This record gives sequence, structure tokens and C-alpha cells, in this order.
Amino acid sequence: MDSQELDAILWRHLSSLPYFRGFLRAVEDRFYKEIDLPRPILDLGSGDGHFASVAFAEKPDVGLDPWVSPMQEARRRDAYQQLVLGEGAHIPYADGSFNSVTSTSVLEHIPDIDPVLAEAARILKPGGKFVFCVPNHRYPEMLWGRQFLEGLGLKKWGAAYGRFFNRIARHAHTDPPAVWMDRLDLAGFDLEETWDYFPPKALHILEWGHPLGLPSWITKKLFGRWILVPKRWNLAVPWAMTRKFMDDPRSEEGICSFFIARRRL
Repeated sequence: MDSQELDAILWRHLSSLPYFRGFLRAVEDRFYKEIDLPRPILDLGSGDGHFASVAFAEKPDVGLDPWVSPMQEARRRDAYQQLVLGEGAHIPYADGSFNSVTSTSVLEHIPDIDPVLAEAARILKPGGKFVFCVPNHRYPEMLWGRQFLEGLGLKKWGAAYGRFFNRIARHAHTDPPAVWMDRLDLAGFDLEETWDYFPPKALHILEWGHPLGLPSWITKKLFGRWILVPKRWNLAVPWAMTRKFMDDPRSEEGICSFFIARRRL
């Protein structure tokens, strides 16, 4: 993927989202560009539809989400051919209805995850592809705030900071890849490929973006847009901080993990 393509991916996200959210989504978008997803496609946890609207050249067939408000936003974006209000553990489609299921930074928010993985397997045709990404065990460990506190000898405070950040991020799971591999195997999937991405330095940029994202939150509440002035000059600082990570976001120390699995034949 050349520099112009990477620039375009990052800009699509930074120009329409708070930079910390757009930064991570752009990296994940980069990976999806290199993955073949046979149709029909179900997006598990479609949310407000922003990711699908900018990451996919053609609208996924179905977006599934349990929340009404984000689904209304996804409908306004026209991000999917069809939107379905429903739980991941009870997907209203027959066995083998889809060739691909995607889930982008969603599964970590679901406490009882095994029934969801089983449903993903059920609705896939044999050999169908399941593509998803989640934060891993390094996420709470590599946070700048935690490392700073532990560097001062305040290990309990550091651990508490990690738990706090997981709580505000609504993470029910930040597990090692091996735990997800076991879950996939139990649900009837064969792992095809996995890698870790988003190194600790990128996490620190994302972490500081939470308090710095307050102006975007105000803009969203007042005007319905995260970024009021989507111009390069206005986003020059976040662009400079994030662009270098687009070239090679894979990392052995990555705080997120990407998985490509197939429903067992």
C-alpha cells in the first residue's frame, strides 16, 4: 500500500472523528483493505456506521447492533444495505446465511462472549470467514498513566489506573491472543492468521486524546459533527502525531490483536 493510499485512509477517519478514535480506526481500516471478504457480509456490532461508511467500498449487507441511537445514525449514513436491531447472541438469520462476519473493536465490550462467537459460527457457511479485532492484555499494562505511576513506585495506583481506563473504555475483556484462540476453537473456528498491532507509543497518543477530545464532544453535541472544520491546517497536530504509525502498525508489543478465522468444515 503506497503513501497516498495510507494518507487517504487516515484522513477519512481523522477528518470526521475525535483523533484518538479516528487514529485507531484508520489502522484497522488499513488492515481491512488487504483482506478479501466474500459476500454476503454481516457486521457484528455495527454501531453508528461510521467505520463501514468509510472503510468499505461497497456497503456490507447487514449491520447488527443492540442499540437504537447508534443504529439511527448508521441509517442516516446509509452505511449498510440492511440494519438489524439485535443481540450478538441471538442473530435472527438461518444457519449458513453469510460468507463473512466482521467485528471491529466490539467483542471486548460483551461480557458473555462465548454465545456470540457460537452465533457467528452458526450463521457462517462452512469455510466462511470471521474477521475481528480487540484490545489485548497489554492495553491496561502499557498505558502511559500506569507506567508513570509504577515508575514512581506506586504499583497499586498504577494497576488502579489501568482498571479505571478499562472501565471508561467499557472493556469487559482485555485478554491475551491465546485466550481468544481457545474461544474460537470452542466455537468451531479454525484460526487462519493473527497479529498484534498498535504499539505502546501509539496507545499513549490515543490515551491523551481522551481528555483532549473534549472540544470534539462539545462540537458533536452542538452541531452534530465531531470535527467542525475538517481542514488539514486545523488537524495538522493530530496528523503529525499519528501518520507515522500508518506505515507499519504491526508490532510484537501491540496492544490490540487482529484475527482471521474460518468456520470449521
